[in-house]
Amino acid sequence: MSLSFANSIAAQSRARALVPLCVGAGVYLLFLYLGDTRLQDSDSFWQVKIGQWILDHRAMPTTDFYSFTRTGAPWISTSWLSQVLFAYSHAQWDWAGPVILTAVAVAVTVAVFVYLLDAQIEAPRAVLFAMLALLLSAHHVLARPHILALPVMVAWVGLLMAAADRKSAPSWYWLPLMAHWANLHGGFVLGLVLIGPIALEAVEHAEKGRRLQLFMRWVLFGIGALIASCCTPYGWRTLLGATNILGLGELLSLIFEWMPANFSTFTPFEGALLGLIAFGYYRGLVLSAPRILLILFLTWSALTHVRSIEAFAFLVPLVLAKPLGEMFPRAAPDAAGAGRWPARYVTALGALMIVAASWTSTSLYMAHHRFTFTTTHTPVAAVDLLEQRKMQRIFNAYQFGGYLISRDIPVFVDGRAELYGEKFVMDFFKATEGKKPELLPRLLDEYKIDATLLVADAPGPQILDQIKGWKRIYTDDIAVIHVRDHADGATAAPSK
Repeated sequence: MSLSFANSIAAQSRARALVPLCVGAGVYLLFLYLGDTRLQDSDSFWQVKIGQWILDHRAMPTTDFYSFTRTGAPWISTSWLSQVLFAYSHAQWDWAGPVILTAVAVAVTVAVFVYLLDAQIEAPRAVLFAMLALLLSAHHVLARPHILALPVMVAWVGLLMAAADRKSAPSWYWLPLMAHWANLHGGFVLGLVLIGPIALEAVEHAEKGRRLQLFMRWVLFGIGALIASCCTPYGWRTLLGATNILGLGELLSLIFEWMPANFSTFTPFEGALLGLIAFGYYRGLVLSAPRILLILFLTWSALTHVRSIEAFAFLVPLVLAKPLGEMFPRAAPDAAGAGRWPARYVTALGALMIVAASWTSTSLYMAHHRFTFTTTHTPVAAVDLLEQRKMQRIFNAYQFGGYLISRDIPVFVDGRAELYGEKFVMDFFKATEGKKPELLPRLLDEYKIDATLLVADAPGPQILDQIKGWKRIYTDDIAVIHVRDHADGATAAPSK
């Protein structure tokens, strides 16, 4: 290889670094503009509240202190670092802070994703995969901890696949990624699980004489990753806390993000699955057994739980990158560009310009736009009335729990389903959704409820209208309040 040709390859390699940066900047601006749509999950309220508690007390929660039904029960925060970041940003810039953090996390995810794919396939195809991954994941891009962990997930799996493609063991320097992931979100368990099949991919294609040695190095790396995942304020309990939600059984079928994929109407995920199958047949794509296992596992996860679709969207292309690169080889680099101004300077200058433009755009947009949470999760007027009446034990709708916590009002239930347990939350849903209405008066009496705060268009308020001893005192488009007839002697407030 001539010196000129080698210089051209190096120059083009550096110049390609601008592609992920440009794509990431575009994605950041898009999600900043769509920021209000990222604020539509009430869990964001209690995530910020817990993060603020950690900042204020310089300690980690070990028991529940936000509900009156589980006060003092053991509970740990497996997303404490994300919660602190959200709380700090919220304290500085109100809801613009979490929106910016979310947009940055998605942008970094896409930039890392394109950069990793670009090592195997051409940039246009890498960018196309990134756009498809965003389309599949858009429903779950919310101001919540799993988004801050998304770039770490992509980097972790991408680096492991790169090591497998080289038929080598991963570097020990990558273990801090796992520790960082474990402090950001409980989804780090997926990163531990994927070490096994990726290791098989590396060992299967290694020379026979070094397979055992390579296998042992992967085993040691897996042990190191397990230890790194326990490098959190909670130690080994982080593993237990991260897996508790998987033991909720039937309840997972009622929480949207844990529901199985629904094919009753056509979705982007359905299109992606059909496209993957069609491409495999049309192009005769041949994969090794470990890669097939990885794709089947990621597909099964996405079919089982809607929240796993983003893992399918971003990780399947990383698994397919090397086979696709061999199927569509790169064009030979043009040596004519060798000897020009060093590409590293162009890349550095371009990166600075992209960052500056993104920050300037953010400042200008924030100057005239105020990010607000979706009103369906913020029953402001109803909660104001409950506070005026000094209600202490409120039977609240599941989706109102986060907002009540943000108002320092003890809740009956909220999005921390693993704290309350399967039976408790299932009884709550059955009682308020009309599946077992006879449970509702029993729960109200058992927990000495003073008032109820339920969703306006749900069956619960209609059931309460028929229960003796309860009266409706407030109604709007978001929430309905019922109180006991003997709660006080005041005249009922007019409905709105």
